[in-house]
Amino acid sequence: MAADTKSRMISAAIGLLQRHGLAAMSFTDVLAESGAARGAIYHHFPGGKQELALEAARRNAEDVRGHLHELPARTPREVVEAFLGNVRPVVQASAGGGGCAVAAVTVDGGAAMADQSSLRAVAAEGFAGWVGELTGKLTHAGMSPAQAADLATLMIVTLEGAHILCRAAGSIAPFDSAAAALLAALPSSG
Repeated sequence: MAADTKSRMISAAIGLLQRHGLAAMSFTDVLAESGAARGAIYHHFPGGKQELALEAARRNAEDVRGHLHELPARTPREVVEAFLGNVRPVVQASAGGGGCAVAAVTVDGGAAMADQSSLRAVAAEGFAGWVGELTGKLTHAGMSPAQAADLATLMIVTLEGAHILCRAAGSIAPFDSAAAALLAALPSSG
């Protein structure tokens, strides 16, 4: 039961980070969304908000990596098309005010978080894992490791940039433009 409560709190924190960012994420909101009792906060997260944010970002990064692991990898084009198709609904949510929970721990912690470096480290590790997963897929699909790493990085930069541009525009149009450019940049044999 305790593990379930902690898991619900982390899930709630992920959603709050996506919708409101780190600075606006409060324990009151986490408790309301998770149904946890107030006493669960420091029982499960003795390090407070920072510990909860770290665990939420870490879990979200692992979840995304798991989804990337499931992408098909017969050709580079197939990898990119599957990636774009899978992330489009997530970016669509950004157009309505959502975002990336992993990125959220890097952009708006401000003075509220005592140790910004640990938040950045978790995000960097998460993004590196995503790039690594995509690099492996693209290499398996026939690209050289260097080309695959560059393309994988571009894919993640496209995703993360789309979160911001689509949120600002209130539209998925920036993502659609970037996705078309990404596909057009693929070698014709990919």
